[in-house]
Amino acid sequence: MQVPRMPPWLLFCCLLCSAPLQAAEIILGSVEDNPAIRAFSAALAERRPQDRVQFQPIEQLPSPEQIPTDTRLILLGAAALDWRLASPEGPPTLVLRISRVQAHERLGETRPTRLTLLWSDPAPARQLRLTRLLLPQAQRIGVLYGEHSEFLLDELRRAAAPLGLEIVDQAWPDSRDNRPLQALLRRSDLLFGLNDAELYNPQTAKSLLLTSYAQQRALIGPNASFVRAGSLASSYSDQDDWLASLGQLLDQPPASWPRSTYPSHFRVLGNRQVARALALELADDASLAQQVAEGEQP
Repeated sequence: MQVPRMPPWLLFCCLLCSAPLQAAEIILGSVEDNPAIRAFSAALAERRPQDRVQFQPIEQLPSPEQIPTDTRLILLGAAALDWRLASPEGPPTLVLRISRVQAHERLGETRPTRLTLLWSDPAPARQLRLTRLLLPQAQRIGVLYGEHSEFLLDELRRAAAPLGLEIVDQAWPDSRDNRPLQALLRRSDLLFGLNDAELYNPQTAKSLLLTSYAQQRALIGPNASFVRAGSLASSYSDQDDWLASLGQLLDQPPASWPRSTYPSHFRVLGNRQVARALALELADDASLAQQVAEGEQP
């Protein structure tokens, strides 16, 4: 009896499936070198045993154009981005711990090839869905902006429109002058924090929070640190979320990486003491995150 021969295409597929996957070279680079960054690198290596992951301080790296193009470069922070931008050549690069404001100051609206920016800001659409969830009666979303964050207003308006929300904006050129904040609170139902460090920082936190709550206006965001200081709630991504989001990108060919994106994994942090002061009832953080995630685009 003659044994049927395997078709060539099927033989090729079998050989392809049985061949070991080639390990990727992944370099994690940062101007800083501290235990937290080392721990992040170690956690990434643990999640990707099939790849070769190493941490290198920026000062020990060759210039970007001298790094092999099949390397996958992950950079942390604005200073590391500055180093990468010094050369138009180099390997595909993912940049973490970079805010929209920091990137806009360096790049404007341009997005260089071979560079993917993973925003450290909470995604505006998520923050607005969280706002709608916590304060369903709110319609007018008050937004303070500064010289370096005004460009964010258009994206915020686009995200607010499908939710039936109105963005009420107010310039705040001098954070020592509370009058613009007070005027905005009179015209809006809550204060929505942009991730602009010139407006929302340890020096302005007390004034922002006390002024808002004096008028019974909740502050949403701008980040988890402000929730701990006294804002009502915010979405955010912790180390596990960043590692999971990174993993999804690293599993794809770099040619398919977006020029910029928000982390795909996130959580919600709520301040229940503040909620009680505002006569609000918050669900637990995990439930809030799940409800916000239900509105994500597929």
